[in-house]
Amino acid sequence: MTNRRLTFRLYPTKVQKEKLFLARKLHQLLYNACVAHRRFEWRKTRRSVDYFTQQNALPGFRQQWPDYQQLNLTTLQATVKRVDLAYNAFLKGIRKRPKFKSIRNYSGWTYPDGRQGFKVQIECSQKYAVNCGWVTLNDLGVRLRMRGRFKYWGKPTTCTIVYRPHKDEWYASFSIKTSEPEPLFGSKSPLDYESIVAFDLGCETALTCYDGYGFDSISNPRFDREFAPKIKQASRQLKRKQRPIKGKQKASSRWKKANRKISKLKAKQSARRKDWQHKITTEIASCYDIVVTEKLNVRGMTRKAKKGKRKKQKAGLNRALLDVGFGALNQMALYKILAKGGLHITIDTKKVKPSQRCPRCGTVHKEWAKLSNRYHICDDCGFEIPRDQGSAMVMWNVAADRQPGLGTGLVNRRCSSSTDSTCKHTGSMRQLGQMKRSKSQSVDFVDGDLETPSVYTAG
Repeated sequence: MTNRRLTFRLYPTKVQKEKLFLARKLHQLLYNACVAHRRFEWRKTRRSVDYFTQQNALPGFRQQWPDYQQLNLTTLQATVKRVDLAYNAFLKGIRKRPKFKSIRNYSGWTYPDGRQGFKVQIECSQKYAVNCGWVTLNDLGVRLRMRGRFKYWGKPTTCTIVYRPHKDEWYASFSIKTSEPEPLFGSKSPLDYESIVAFDLGCETALTCYDGYGFDSISNPRFDREFAPKIKQASRQLKRKQRPIKGKQKASSRWKKANRKISKLKAKQSARRKDWQHKITTEIASCYDIVVTEKLNVRGMTRKAKKGKRKKQKAGLNRALLDVGFGALNQMALYKILAKGGLHITIDTKKVKPSQRCPRCGTVHKEWAKLSNRYHICDDCGFEIPRDQGSAMVMWNVAADRQPGLGTGLVNRRCSSSTDSTCKHTGSMRQLGQMKRSKSQSVDFVDGDLETPSVYTAG
């Protein structure tokens, strides 16, 4: 079975909206309460609070706050788990310390159990389309109408209710289990197939593809160049309005209107970029059976420049990299090629060095690592090729076992594929439940342990 995620637009009535807003507010307060509990215990006793302690404190918390008794217990556990995941990422150095969330920045909540929390009814009248559907939230007692499009359906396992303030729209995101696609290769090796494509990501040219016969370049649409002047002009208008200051003054209605305008522009830019990414990756996945990409550290590539190291030039390069969306393109290509039963190969950049290696003789030229060197001429064999085309050609040669100067197997070249079986502990609700049942001793807790003075005063 394969896990997939589908998102639908919800159309609640006026009464249903009030219930959804109330549930969203309660989950936001619970999130802040968990954050306050962890901070309070660390400052007072230097003791870290884990997920099971806060989960076991939920019954006492619901007794002291009766408004939470109407909500499903599994949804409250999912909100507590959300705090735990945020703190785990903070302890690993992935993100900053979790802060209190205002209702404006709190998106929604999750139903982790499809048997008790929600029910879904789908009505299809056309191929690959949903004209009408319904989702029932058992704890709120509402039956919401939804619309959307999908290509496959399976057994829904979780449901996440999301609210978008800049659009004033509600969405339902389902994770479903579907049957795995049949492999395209059967008992043959992927190297026996000629339907292989390798693409190199860049700024001037978004994608440079090579399929063994020729090159195909996809230009950068430059969404930031179109929307940046509009966002800048709207931001200037926002500065002239009365902004909100916590505890001193409220935001004026004109400030709220100007802020909504900026949010809509940013949302439109993101939607345009996402639509372009889906079209490009869908075309690649539909034409080829094997997709070869390189492993990129997008976070390190878009890091700010150091002091005195061409800050403006680095900031422009970061905007160009983020405008293309390297990480999203690789993720979309990965799940779409897996959906049709294909193969996705990731090349280790540090081992293979596609931008520094000659595609013909395999010689590594360290001077080619400079981004200003856009056209490569090999001193050993005299091979000439543009930088992006050379990188794509090296990656294709590595996947097809035709690249000189490297090992004989993909494993020796430290290349990973979509068929590699790697089991990682992600800390999901199911894994936590199994861990909890395996423990022989129960966790002691005190009723009302989450009650702190700073819970409801925090933004």
